[in-house]
This record gives sequence, structure tokens and C-alpha cells, in this order.
Amino acid sequence: MIVTLQTQNLRTLAQVRAFVAGIEAVSFQLTDRESAYAWMTDMLARFRYRSCSRADKGVLRLYLAKVTGLSRAQVARCIRQFLASGHIEDRRGAPAVPFVRRYTDEDVRLLAEMDALHGTLSGTTTRKLCERAYRVHGDVRFVRLAGISNGHLYNLRRHKTYEARRGVFDKTRPVKVAIGERRRPHPAGQPGFVRVDSVHQGDWDGIKGVYLINAVDEVTQFQAVFAVEHISEAYLLPVLSAMMDAFPFVIRGFHSDNGAEFINYKVAALLEMRHEQTKSRSRKTTDNALVESKNASTVRKYLGYSHIPQHCASLVNAFTVEVLSPYLNFHRPCHFPTEYVDKKGRMRKRYRYEDMMTPYEKLRSLPEVQRFLKPGLTLEKLETIAFACSDNEAAQHLNQARATLFQTISQSQPRAA
Repeated sequence: MIVTLQTQNLRTLAQVRAFVAGIEAVSFQLTDRESAYAWMTDMLARFRYRSCSRADKGVLRLYLAKVTGLSRAQVARCIRQFLASGHIEDRRGAPAVPFVRRYTDEDVRLLAEMDALHGTLSGTTTRKLCERAYRVHGDVRFVRLAGISNGHLYNLRRHKTYEARRGVFDKTRPVKVAIGERRRPHPAGQPGFVRVDSVHQGDWDGIKGVYLINAVDEVTQFQAVFAVEHISEAYLLPVLSAMMDAFPFVIRGFHSDNGAEFINYKVAALLEMRHEQTKSRSRKTTDNALVESKNASTVRKYLGYSHIPQHCASLVNAFTVEVLSPYLNFHRPCHFPTEYVDKKGRMRKRYRYEDMMTPYEKLRSLPEVQRFLKPGLTLEKLETIAFACSDNEAAQHLNQARATLFQTISQSQPRAA
């Protein structure tokens, strides 16, 4: 693994601490271990690791682990080697006495033949079949496979000889759950049919981050983003209720993937009275493509991929509800497709520049839009929100709020020891 890292901008431990916290972007590429060790040696010498305080040493350890991808134990061994000799080198090598291979290629092919005959049963069942083949039916070819362990049987199934012998892959079998209808929604040009998906803000040392719930209207691309600590009914049901109130129009349809956080009886009971619930079909990747693309172009763009602790969910939710969602709905233009029929009679979509507009402008352009709005809400009230500030002022407010959010998240995390 070679480390090619643009570290010329990291001159102080404060900058390193900001990078470890995930609020300063640094581009790097990992390719081989020898260059990684050379880079680690250079960093430890540059920041004078020997004379650093205990807290600063902890920051440097996290920094080295984050960039190189090595575990904390591996980084600790490298640092001990640096302190002892002044440099880090790869001391790994082949064992003096290599392990004797117990199972041959013939055994792997025999296992592949067994699985082909019986349809790749569970590991324990296949072990029993191998044992019976040798002990009951006297097939001496299974003399070694008769005593194979369950774990090693699965190791042989991942062997390249096994994969070359089998070469059979089954399509995903759909799971039947009697909640929601498995189809694409058909809004017929009417707002109120939302696509919903969840986004996880990563793990850190086995600790889960916050979950973001992203909902996008299919026709207008109006968007509502919420943050929760956990994906469970206790946290999700209040968010779904707030989500219904976040859109200016009446919600008529609720479409999601087949995740258990949305396909369950409590969510179905919440939606049953007022909304139709649909879910994506197997092997139809475009069924929920709109919200998936919005996850990348909006949620990940403004909140990134870094770990955000669960206890910061309320802070993130305040940012997404009060700042991010209004900016996306009233100030950020979106592409809207124009459908046409090609020469072969197939329906195609073209994204023209002149069709770009904000979700609010798209909503306003719909015929008889007032009949879709919630009772008591008028276009004049939405107009007041849309023109309360310019697009640039809204973006500036968004960037300031985002910087404040991540600064607060960074200060809330315990300092490395």
C-alpha cells in the first residue's frame, strides 16, 4: 500500500486535529505498504512525536490510522519501531516452516461436485454428506473431507478452483412481505408522491453514527431531510409524521425500498388511512433512483461521509430542517426531464437547460396548483419564503450554519488520549 498524500497544507497539530475530526478535506491515495511506512516515518519526525504531549500523541495516532487504513494495534507497533530505530520497515515475511496443505485441489473439486449434486446445502449438512460418503458408502475420495470443519468448508467454497468448477450464480429471490404494493408509483403529474430512503453517517470504532431520512417528491423534487439517532419505530415514527407536515402539499403516496425501517406494520398503520404505500421491485434499480441520486447530490454533498455521533442527531436535524431543506426547495435549481418518443417508439427523457428550476418554481408551474396545497397554505405564503433572501444569501447562510454544526460536533467529541 503506497501512500501518496498531499500533506503540504498540514503544518500544525491543530490542522491534523481538524483533519481527524473530518472537517478538513485532504486528498490521498493508498497503494502499497512500504511507501505508507515511509510516509509515517516522515510524519512522526515532522511533528516531533517523541516530545509531543499525551493528547497530541493520541491525535497523531488517529491521523496515521485514518490515512493509512491500518488498525490501532498496527499503528502502535509502527510507532514503537520508530521510537526504537528511527524508521519503520516491513518486517513481515514467509514463515520459516510453511504450513502443510491439508486439502488438495482434488478435494476442492470434489466439494464442488458434491454441492452441484445437492444444491449447495448448509455447511453442516454438506459435512455430514461428506462423512456419509466415506464412512457409510465407502467412497475413499472423501477421506479428508469427511473430517473437515464447518468454517474451513466455507473457505474451500471461496477457493478459485471451486468457483471455476461451479460458475453458477442464482438471481436474488424476492421476499414476499404483505406490506405495501411492489410497484413504481404513478403520480400522473400530481405532487404528493414522495420517495424515501435512509442514509447512514458511518461507524467509528464500532460506534454507529446518525441516520438521515431523505424524502423527495417525484414531480416537484421538493425535499425534506431529517436526522435520527437510531433506525427504530421509537425514533422513526415521529420523523415520518413530521415529514408529512414538511411538504407544502398533501402527501398521497409513500415509496421506499424494502428496508425493514419502512416496511413494517407500525409504519404501515401510520400511512394506511391517508396514503398509498409502495415499495421497490426486485432487480428494478430505477424504482427508487430519484431519492438515491438525491442522497449523493444533496445529503452527501452537504453532510459528507464522515462519522457523526448519534448524540448529535438533534443538532443535525435542526440544520437539515431549518437550513438545508429550505435552501434545496427554494434556492437550488434541479433538472426536470422532458419525455419524448424516439424513432423506435421507446419513451426517452431529455434534460434541457431551459427546463431547470427550483422545486418551488416547479410546484408553482403546475396547473391548478392551489388544489394540491394543504388547507390554509397559499402561493403567496410560499412566495414570501422563496423571496425572503437571494439564492446567494441562502447559500452563504447554509455554509455558515454547516461550519458551525461541524465545529460543534468536533468540540463535542472526546479528545484523544
